[in-house]
Amino acid sequence: MTGRCPWAKIDLAIAYHDTEWGVPVHDDRKHFEFIILDGAQAGLSWDTILKKRENYRRAYDGFDVAKVARYGAKKIAALLADEGIVRNRLKVMSSVQNARAFIKVVEEFGTFDRFIWQFTGGGTIVNRFESFKQIPAETAESRAMSKDLRKRGFNFVGPTICYAYMQAAGMVNDHLVTCPRHAVCRKLAK
Repeated sequence: MTGRCPWAKIDLAIAYHDTEWGVPVHDDRKHFEFIILDGAQAGLSWDTILKKRENYRRAYDGFDVAKVARYGAKKIAALLADEGIVRNRLKVMSSVQNARAFIKVVEEFGTFDRFIWQFTGGGTIVNRFESFKQIPAETAESRAMSKDLRKRGFNFVGPTICYAYMQAAGMVNDHLVTCPRHAVCRKLAK
């Protein structure tokens, strides 16, 4: 694809860029997956997480939030021993805590989707960046999301992680205007 966003360099990143990144997500399981993966990515490259994504799906029971919320000491120990995922104790523990917080959000709002899209007014923010250097690390929306998620008991949800989540979930369209996916994702936006 000519003009593809410059961060998509390896095969997994190219496939992710060309099919998922920036596509609006309205499925709670996918939202939960992105919360776990974006939290795991903190301090690492997205390429590292993409390489481990299938291992995460296996290790985290297909991102079944109800199952993850019930993980106890034995399952956490197994995750910490699993070489296929990031074996950071704080990140693993936060994934279980985030599952429990996620369920509480669903109980309050009916779906996580209904809750999370409020931070962009219910639709995708379509940016028109011409250079990767123009893309912010965080925004007022990601700061508000981070503050609210932390208040609800989520971890590894700082403003930068929240912005990466918003990009992944199509809450913002940060494909460069020169990238063919910008127009595709713009059409998919509410």
